[in-house]
Amino acid sequence: MVNTMLQKLVGFDPKTMKVRTEITAGLTTFLTMSYILAVNPAVLSLTGMDKGALFTSTALVSAIATLLLAFMAKLPFAQAPSMGLNAFFAFTLVQAMGYSWQESLAAMFVEGIIFIIITFFNIREMILDSIPVNLRHAISAGIGMFIAFIGLKNAGIITASSGTFVTLGQFTSTSILGMVGILLSGILLAKNVKGALFYSIIICTLIGIPIGVTKIPDGFLPISLPHSMEPILWKFDFSHFFSINMIIVIFSLLIINIFDTIGTLVGLATKTGIIKEDGSIPRVKEAMMSDAIGTTIGAACGCSTITTYVESASGITEGGRSGLTSAVTGGLFLLALLFSPIFLLIPSAATTGALVLVGVFMIDSITKIDMQDMTEALPAFITIIMMVLTYSIADGICLGMLCYVIIKLFSGKFKDINLTMYILAVLFIIKFIFS
Repeated sequence: MVNTMLQKLVGFDPKTMKVRTEITAGLTTFLTMSYILAVNPAVLSLTGMDKGALFTSTALVSAIATLLLAFMAKLPFAQAPSMGLNAFFAFTLVQAMGYSWQESLAAMFVEGIIFIIITFFNIREMILDSIPVNLRHAISAGIGMFIAFIGLKNAGIITASSGTFVTLGQFTSTSILGMVGILLSGILLAKNVKGALFYSIIICTLIGIPIGVTKIPDGFLPISLPHSMEPILWKFDFSHFFSINMIIVIFSLLIINIFDTIGTLVGLATKTGIIKEDGSIPRVKEAMMSDAIGTTIGAACGCSTITTYVESASGITEGGRSGLTSAVTGGLFLLALLFSPIFLLIPSAATTGALVLVGVFMIDSITKIDMQDMTEALPAFITIIMMVLTYSIADGICLGMLCYVIIKLFSGKFKDINLTMYILAVLFIIKFIFS
């Protein structure tokens, strides 16, 4: 009876799936991406927004969006405020362009409405279906390298360098903990330990206490009431909405978010093995709609744009295959409202092992790319390397697809380019000119 209900609600198949595995996967995904509960309020509060209200908003909106995805799309993916777009919100819209955070929220709210409309009319799905097969494999591999790079950066294993842009960081307590996490995750996985990434995160968090990486504040209490969202709730300012600059802002938000989401969905769907023979992803429209609705609700709650998280791959690696995984993750975001002091104890270095091992698992898609055809190999390579070097999934996809159209065009392989790819190429050029 319970299994039948779970199958209907979240796509859980008792013949091929286990409840315990799905729960462990949901826990792993949550712990791997729980850093957003600390990072998002910190970034957005630089605009003058209330930090306590932002924490509540981040946890609540992440829960709503992820639960929507669980019940609508029945896929093991999680959603939360985009790390790239929260930086775009704070540093570009507010600090560089001079918009108030209220005006910036208005732009994101309108973007969310447009998202819902274009998803309803299958425009986003048409864009997804237009991506060539080799580029899809490149997107998956690129996301794997990107998420591993995030883990290495967060632990200080890789740091900035004025001479070489990036370099090996110094041996500190944080970087050593990150290295321990990588090795521990690898060892546990090599021994086929179920929940390996989850256990690695917990063990590294505990190891971090005596070496000073895991910070326990004075007067620590594990439970606290959530802060009110009133200071940022429904605070829109449309006074400068009808302007060329704002149109460009909304267009940029659309392009970035569409391809962040599409790229992540392709990569994660590849890992779950649910992609059909024709390259299509089951229930992708529902997944995109939950993202669009989440973005709109998020803006109303004073939160930046929602996107599907690449960290979902950590739960997929643990065996998550249904919406039960994402339902667990969404439920934990709700619990985080009460247990925020505990969740905020997890240092980013403790998740490094999970992120790097996810990269290891996702890079196998590169073996499926046709490297004998330069018109396929070069765009695939550009997609992968530019995701990492631009620190953006969306930019990697945009540049890879532009490369694909141009090299096919000048190689005389016109039939390989569909109409949607031509349209997207023009839009990408416009985006890069005005961004």
